[in-house]
Amino acid sequence: MKAKVYVTLKPSVLDPQGKAIKHSVELLGFSGISDIRQGKYFEIAIEGPLNVDQAREEAVRMAHDVLSNPIIEDFRVEIEE
Repeated sequence: MKAKVYVTLKPSVLDPQGKAIKHSVELLGFSGISDIRQGKYFEIAIEGPLNVDQAREEAVRMAHDVLSNPIIEDFRVEIEE
């Protein structure tokens, strides 16, 4: 199985890196971009006797405890069989 973890800043948190990326793409001629927010993406290969629910539980725990800062970031977990 594979766990996909998407980590993004909470909407209320300022994103200076996203602002810099937005400025750069505008300089490159892209228009109509109202906002860009950056984040992190992780793919985790899961082996062993875990079922989908157990794999999701482990991935959520890992995302909460290690991959994100719950004070300023949100995360979403998807499991692929």
